[in-house]
Amino acid sequence: MTYLWIKSLHLLFVMAWVASIFYLPRILVNIAEAGAEPATKARLELMGLRLYKFGHSMFGMALLFGLTLWQGWRLFPGTLPNFGEAGWLHAKLSLVVLLLVYYIWTGRLVKRSAKGGALPSARTLRLLNELPVFVLLGVIFLVIAKPF
Repeated sequence: MTYLWIKSLHLLFVMAWVASIFYLPRILVNIAEAGAEPATKARLELMGLRLYKFGHSMFGMALLFGLTLWQGWRLFPGTLPNFGEAGWLHAKLSLVVLLLVYYIWTGRLVKRSAKGGALPSARTLRLLNELPVFVLLGVIFLVIAKPF
């Protein structure tokens, strides 16, 4: 039962982090479109910075519970796949690293904007906003199907 609680908590924090990954770029689009409205832009930048901080906490908790699951073979025999036969897990972790890099990049864009720096165009940000959906789809498929 403990294993299932740890797995559930891991999934909860992953979902919270992914929500940050999806919403932070949307805030960036709104900042880029705020134009000459300094109060709106400042409020959006504050929201973005707070969301970025929240996402860091959620990623940290997801990582903690994920590492607990990974080390679970010591606590919960039979729950860890043979790493020699778990190519799907390596691929999933690679995609998670890609999501983390994307998340850090969007956070740096918010910080840059808060310091008065320029952002890419709203159109570019809208296009980049869609990328994590496809990466997350790959993660979900790998976890469910375990194709290799």
